[in-house]
Amino acid sequence: MAKVGDIVRFLSSTGGGTVVKVDGQIAHVEEDDGFVTPVLMKELVVVSAAGEQAMRKDVFGGTAQKKEADEAERRSKEVKTVVPEAPAPAPMLETPGGDRLNVVFAYEAMELKHLSTTGFEAYLVNDSNYYLYLTYLSRADGDEGWTTRWAGLVEPNIQIFIEELTREQVARLDRVAFQYVAFKRDKPFALKAPVAVEQRLDTTKFFKLHCFHANPYFDEPVIAVDIVKNDIPQRAMTIDSSGLEEALLQKKRRDARPVKRRDIAPQPKKSKAQKNAEGTLVVDLHAGELLDTTAGMSPADILNYQVDTFRSVMDENLRNHGQKIVFIHGKGEGVLRQALTKELNYRYKEHRVQDASFREYGYGATQVTIK
Repeated sequence: MAKVGDIVRFLSSTGGGTVVKVDGQIAHVEEDDGFVTPVLMKELVVVSAAGEQAMRKDVFGGTAQKKEADEAERRSKEVKTVVPEAPAPAPMLETPGGDRLNVVFAYEAMELKHLSTTGFEAYLVNDSNYYLYLTYLSRADGDEGWTTRWAGLVEPNIQIFIEELTREQVARLDRVAFQYVAFKRDKPFALKAPVAVEQRLDTTKFFKLHCFHANPYFDEPVIAVDIVKNDIPQRAMTIDSSGLEEALLQKKRRDARPVKRRDIAPQPKKSKAQKNAEGTLVVDLHAGELLDTTAGMSPADILNYQVDTFRSVMDENLRNHGQKIVFIHGKGEGVLRQALTKELNYRYKEHRVQDASFREYGYGATQVTIK
């Protein structure tokens, strides 16, 4: 039968505790949570009698459990903790041509087909073998100063996520600026001058599909801001107002001189496309093949004429299913090629596109098969 001070457990349920009071056949048991529960004597099993607990006291007044705990702590202190050495960082691999800085900042629509409601993500591309300490800042028209949007270290040859923007935040990106210092670690390198580039953004373009363009660093069309290209910082063009008046006066004087003026409208050649022996249409889009003269035409005028010629040939053959058309655009700087790629990705995206035969047309030609 349980007595005061005995440690007991319950027969008919889980739990137990210490007997603190005995009232006839009722024992009052204090459980671990401090509550006292009345239980019938026959429902209790004595785990440790009060006398046995007293005998377990050692000569120093400590319990056996405490002695065992002290011994375990002593043994744990004797075990030496071994901290593994951190692995040495892998050497940074450099890419051919990466000693020229090419840095691009781009805004990508999260849902390109829903520009009226979508948010935007901003990314930075460091296409170089240099580390960059870089800051990205913005300023809305009317603000007194610039706001730092991101600052940190950018590793070589990497694309990183910078931030997510709401429509309201985009509307305040009237101007953006980038500052960077380029360097390499643990090796000699050519010194690059610290640069600050400021660009003005037309924030209305974020809500027009045709303002998002293909970019070699991204899978989806983006609005890109070139920070530096081939080591040349892409600063926004500025106009010296002090010299503007003089420049206008000089232009007026030149215009007043009696000179023979030629008709500078583009003079197209008669033939735009010719069929080869296999029935493939071949269109050479080089300006010298399309026009008798480019006098008075700017590079933009020539490009627009080349793209218009491409559209004209495509539109004339849209019903000629299976017709193969080879457009020769040349390698050059890739401006015409990029313009044609954009047209084929959006205006004529249902047709099959591939590189034309290198043996017949060289590197700079694209073949379109009308579906």
